[in-house]
Amino acid sequence: MKRRITRSFVPNLLTIANLFSGFAAIVYTSNGEFERAAVFILLGAFFDMMDGVMARLIGASSEFGGELDSLCDVVTFGVAPSYLLYQVYFVAFLEAGIFFAAMPAIMGALRLARFNVQISSLDDKKYFTGFPIPSSAITITAYLIYFHLDPSFNELYKAPMAFIVTFLCSAAMVSNIKFRNLPRPSLSNIKKKPLFYLFLIASVIAIIYTGGWFLFPFMMIYLISSTIIHIVKLFRSDLLENTLEEFSETEYVD
Repeated sequence: MKRRITRSFVPNLLTIANLFSGFAAIVYTSNGEFERAAVFILLGAFFDMMDGVMARLIGASSEFGGELDSLCDVVTFGVAPSYLLYQVYFVAFLEAGIFFAAMPAIMGALRLARFNVQISSLDDKKYFTGFPIPSSAITITAYLIYFHLDPSFNELYKAPMAFIVTFLCSAAMVSNIKFRNLPRPSLSNIKKKPLFYLFLIASVIAIIYTGGWFLFPFMMIYLISSTIIHIVKLFRSDLLENTLEEFSETEYVD
């Protein structure tokens, strides 16, 4: 019996390539080849981006593809970075180290589960609620490779930085912070936000020029700036709400 190849075959194949990249990263981490493991985590991020692009391009988005994507993401962007964290640094803390290193994987799984439940009701595709799990994986991996494992990086900073990066990425994934989705580059979008695209282009050039070193600072800027913007908006919203309540409760005497 002949089986017809559907349009979803290509994006699903890219999703499987994402899963393979995550598995390869785990294998290389277990062999102590941390830089190769990092390459495969970043390669998984590329495949994760391309499967979504391809699905939209050919109109092959499906519930099956979405579920498959989440399962693969847990491995590539949850388990693989957590295991890399454990082998590079947290292994020295024994059982406590296992707990701390597992945080990105656990919080990443929770973040994906929440996303899958809410995806049908999302009306604002300009933002993600919670730090995307691929972004968390890229941030952690970039820190470990370009800073923590760099002999020139001050030893005094390595211990606190490992905990801080792990905590921030894990907490941000299950937060309600809105993280801006990367808008599709178009002439109209560039005209609307020229400074944003100028910064984006400059960042890409900086990442390439520094051989990837600027990737971690760039991701931290994305995380911290989004958090600050979210807090400012909450403060303004609460301030406006309190002002309206006070106004509505004011008694006027004729």
